[in-house]
Amino acid sequence: DRQNIKDRVWERGAGPTFACGTGASGSAALLYKKGLVDAKCKVHLKGGELLIECLEDGRVMMTGPAACVYTAKLCV
Repeated sequence: DRQNIKDRVWERGAGPTFACGTGASGSAALLYKKGLVDAKCKVHLKGGELLIECLEDGRVMMTGPAACVYTAKLCV
């Protein structure tokens, strides 16, 4: 519908990932420009939801949680 987008993320070199704020913002901005969604919409990703707002001056605002999904120890 005009307030919700379901998005799946595939990142080059990594494969499928839980979320991508840049990708979600780009998807919402493109669909808004094409008149398919409202200026403010939710993007539903495997890792959660992001609220994306396309402003009249061309900026895109993203609101949502951030979470650690991986930790590693580098031995040099």
